[in-house]
Amino acid sequence: MDFVTPALLAGAGLATIPVVLHLVMRQQPRHLEFPALRFVQMRQDTNRRKLKLRHLLLLALRMAAIALLAAALARPSIKTTGVIGNQEAPVAAALVFDTSPRMDYKSENRTRLEAGREIAGWLLKQLPEDSRVAVLDSKRALPVFQVDQGAAQERLARMETTPVGRPLWEVLESAAELLEQGEIGGEPLPKRKEIYVFTDLSQAAWDVEASKALRQRLAKLDSLGIYVVDVGIKEPVNFGLGEARLPNEFLARNRPWMIGTEVFSAEREAKSKVVEVYLYNEQGEAEKRGHQPVEVRPGETHSVEFSLGGLDTGAHQGYLRLIGSDGLACDDRRYFTVEVKPPWKVLVAAAPPAEGRAVFLVEALAPSAWRKTGQARFDCQVVTYDKLPETSLEDVAVVALLDPGRVSNAVWEQMSAFARSGGGVAIFLGAAADPEALNQPTPQLLLPGPLGSLPARYPGGDLFLTTDRSQHPMVARFLPLEGTVPWDALPVYMYWQLPKLAQGVSQVAAYRNGKPALLERPVGRGRAATMTTPVSEGPETSEDNRWNRLATGLDAWPFVMLMDQMFSYLAGSSEGRLNYLAGETAVLPLTQNQPYSTYLLSTPRGDSFRQTIDDKQQAIIVPATDRIGNYRIKAGGEADGLNRGFSVNLPVTASDLQRFDEARLPDVFGQSQFRLAHNQEEIDRDVSAGRVGQELFPLLMLLIVAILGCEQVLANRFYRET
Repeated sequence: MDFVTPALLAGAGLATIPVVLHLVMRQQPRHLEFPALRFVQMRQDTNRRKLKLRHLLLLALRMAAIALLAAALARPSIKTTGVIGNQEAPVAAALVFDTSPRMDYKSENRTRLEAGREIAGWLLKQLPEDSRVAVLDSKRALPVFQVDQGAAQERLARMETTPVGRPLWEVLESAAELLEQGEIGGEPLPKRKEIYVFTDLSQAAWDVEASKALRQRLAKLDSLGIYVVDVGIKEPVNFGLGEARLPNEFLARNRPWMIGTEVFSAEREAKSKVVEVYLYNEQGEAEKRGHQPVEVRPGETHSVEFSLGGLDTGAHQGYLRLIGSDGLACDDRRYFTVEVKPPWKVLVAAAPPAEGRAVFLVEALAPSAWRKTGQARFDCQVVTYDKLPETSLEDVAVVALLDPGRVSNAVWEQMSAFARSGGGVAIFLGAAADPEALNQPTPQLLLPGPLGSLPARYPGGDLFLTTDRSQHPMVARFLPLEGTVPWDALPVYMYWQLPKLAQGVSQVAAYRNGKPALLERPVGRGRAATMTTPVSEGPETSEDNRWNRLATGLDAWPFVMLMDQMFSYLAGSSEGRLNYLAGETAVLPLTQNQPYSTYLLSTPRGDSFRQTIDDKQQAIIVPATDRIGNYRIKAGGEADGLNRGFSVNLPVTASDLQRFDEARLPDVFGQSQFRLAHNQEEIDRDVSAGRVGQELFPLLMLLIVAILGCEQVLANRFYRET
């Protein structure tokens, strides 16, 4: 127990006053003369004993009232754990801020971060003299104590939210580690340690499972006070956009393309909103290309899609925008980048007659109508296997091997080298496949595994492909169509079995019986994809020996869609990505004969930096994607130089404002005591209780009032005239 003003305890000596009054004002027993003297004498003794007892009780109440009043004025306090401190003793304080984008939520004309900074500024002025202060936020920086409170105030003024930051429990762990130091700059730290956490108390910031290390570190600190300052809003109102959906980041010239997103709501009532799509022109001005009204209901998401016209060759950037104001602006805009490239060159190799065997694949990739209008995404060239070794692969994106049989090792070595350099190889196994030849070491560098001795047969037509639940990029576009794709109308009668898959092989699509139908194998910088059933037919094909009806079924659009996605993936395997989440490393692969050595990177903020090529990956690598928006990379002149770009967006979880259950905070801090406050008054009360313990003044005053009341009742009764 401790006393704020222990000198006032001397007032307890005033308890002697009732003793003096008792001795002066005590009454003498009254003498009565009655005939029955013996009875009177007994009555006198009884009265004397009762009177003495009553006066002693009254004396005790008066002494207790004065003693308790003196104790109350001394303001005693009690603390159940730790060492009792002094209100004015210096402390070592760490001010921890959650600076995630959620803290930009605006209410009453200020953000949650601004509200936290305001309270922290007031708190700094309340700290005792000679206190040491450290200001920490979500940015990845070394935690240090500020030089003085002026430096701490300046640090608060410069603080801003960051899209790329550490989780809150990790920042708290850094604060605890900093306070563990026994001294700083040769001077000992104050014994009293305090951590102030400024947060909106969103669920995404508090991870109970990941806080195990934090609980262990906090338990090591003695005399620690933890104060959670909730600057959040109990019922936030927010509308936002989900991720920008691009079926393909690399587009064909003059061909329509799609972009979509989801609109979500955190409000109680349905609201009408408008989503707009903008594209930047050559002058860097944003031009509106479409808009769509949506009715957003609470707790639901509404899908929005835009169909846009064809674009010229080059990199194109834009953004989706949600019209209307709400509390959080960071999720009202989604940026995107697409790149229009010349048609990818696809080299199709087949046995004679090559043109006839390749007709299904060529028409699926580049329909004749699209070739005439220049909208085809692929430029297909068909050769026979004997011509393949002498064909240049310099500008080829994908090589397709239709039903390879006993082709030479030179062909397989050429394909392996092509894949290792970043190209894509598509292999379709059919009637000509020879297990003895294809199970040799050279072909096995590309194939997903050794072939079984005989193909599996399902002549009844009850076997077909399935792409449901697969999220691989080759078949991801089938996911929204789950249950509606008519694969059962395209039966497979025969396929090659693969008893054992090579290391690193992944299954993309399967047959109805679960056996692999389409597999992918990474090879160097490129990839090889293998289908265990063919997509070609020759003069020898008849109704009795047909392997499948993938391309010849009545409703064969799934086959066309699968081939388009498969070859787009293989062709784009060396193209990299154009759309990233904040914090991810952006990688833009370059061609082998790139003439430039340095490049200029422009950030969404308008800053420019020089970038060099990573010789190992033959790509431009940008690790610092901590700004949201569109980035540009340029080299050479405007006319014939390089002009590419990429976009960076916040993850959808960064704007999740769902509140954390306050009752679960003990699970985060473990055995360490903490206090939750929402304003300056609560902080002042909690800090006072944390430093000097819980004051007993209110309880003592209530007890004094009760004692005085009893004293008045007894005094009126005892001194009443009979």
